[in-house]
Amino acid sequence: MSEKWEKVALGDVMTLQRGHDLPSHSREHGEIPIVSSSGITDFHNEAKANPPGVVTGRYGTIGEVFYIDQPYWPLNTALYVKDFKGNNAKFISYVLESLNLKEMNAAGAVPGINRNHLHKLKLLFPTSRTIQDRIVALVSSYEDLIENNLKRIKLLEEMALITYEEWFVRMKFPGHEIAAFDEKTGLPEGWSTRNLGHYIEHEIGGGWGEEEASKEFSETAYVIRGTDFNGLSTGNRQNVPLRWHKKSNLASRKLASGDIIFEVSGGSQNEGVAKTVLMTEELLSLFDEDVMCASFCKLARPKSTKVGHYLFYFLRFLRKIKASEVFEIRSASNIVNYNWTAFLKFQEVNFPSNSLLDDFYVISENSTKQISVLAKQINLLKEARDILLPRLMTGMIDIEQVELPEAMLKRLEEQEDKMATAV
Repeated sequence: MSEKWEKVALGDVMTLQRGHDLPSHSREHGEIPIVSSSGITDFHNEAKANPPGVVTGRYGTIGEVFYIDQPYWPLNTALYVKDFKGNNAKFISYVLESLNLKEMNAAGAVPGINRNHLHKLKLLFPTSRTIQDRIVALVSSYEDLIENNLKRIKLLEEMALITYEEWFVRMKFPGHEIAAFDEKTGLPEGWSTRNLGHYIEHEIGGGWGEEEASKEFSETAYVIRGTDFNGLSTGNRQNVPLRWHKKSNLASRKLASGDIIFEVSGGSQNEGVAKTVLMTEELLSLFDEDVMCASFCKLARPKSTKVGHYLFYFLRFLRKIKASEVFEIRSASNIVNYNWTAFLKFQEVNFPSNSLLDDFYVISENSTKQISVLAKQINLLKEARDILLPRLMTGMIDIEQVELPEAMLKRLEEQEDKMATAV
């Protein structure tokens, strides 16, 4: 350990405070984030704490650490840093993250973290604020690059959907001359209108399998749930469970490139279902086993990859304009179920000419590949950041010897190029 680090009590470098009560009936729609043990859960018109803020779960999602750069209201299920005692606030958030608070639950009927016990906890801490600032600058450079890639992925997704709307909703086709429009349908010549089911070659409900292997449940596969959809485009498969399945069930449900996963059950009072994921070779390569969708979803296998790309954006557009809600069935408990059979039978699809379909596929495929590259970079950056942080926070490695994220990515790209050339 470097002499620039010393052992101190956590209470010597920060003061933790329990969050404040705020009953649901007292909350008003506003711009102030309400932070609980699981992150931002709502918004309010009044702040209870000023930025910068560092919040961690006291009950519930124990050990998660959140950094807030605006006024906020910390709820009583969380602990927040009331006094940073002259230290770098972001560095303090890294300190709490490195403590692995999930392993420090107080004994009792309801697991939780006692702040008084935390204040007495001994930890290594840098003797200089300069060291704190340099560590924050380095780790933040990884986080900033991750955030930048996330923004680029979102932009690529939005641009592909905008192109779909421009071409196939507003009927503006750059570089294409439309000879005439059909008087009866109002569509360009060469187009057709069929129900959605016409374009689906194979469809089946998902499965769930078992946690443990048995003679009957002998095959392993990851199970993608509706809650996993949003993270998949950014390469986040961390929470996708690996389970055991019957061989016959997996055979008809194993996902392939070009398949569409469609959520048919779930939702909430404020959000319906009908979310979709387009499976690609790049997305499937994130998993080291077979993949299937969960029982609350449907696997829809289009007649071709090109058809699949078109249908994916068609379905996304339907959900965007809330046209897919026609087939939703809401229960008294706000669980939303989807009338999938009626959807396939009655939802009409205006399908373009082959030349337009080919051109749109090129755009969609290019977007998909760029997203996969960015998602892979995000995974590498997260992995490097999570390995670096605990070592930096204990003085195990010299910050001068740590590779910057841009240099790391360039080095890995060069290694991949060499391997590809060798093959």
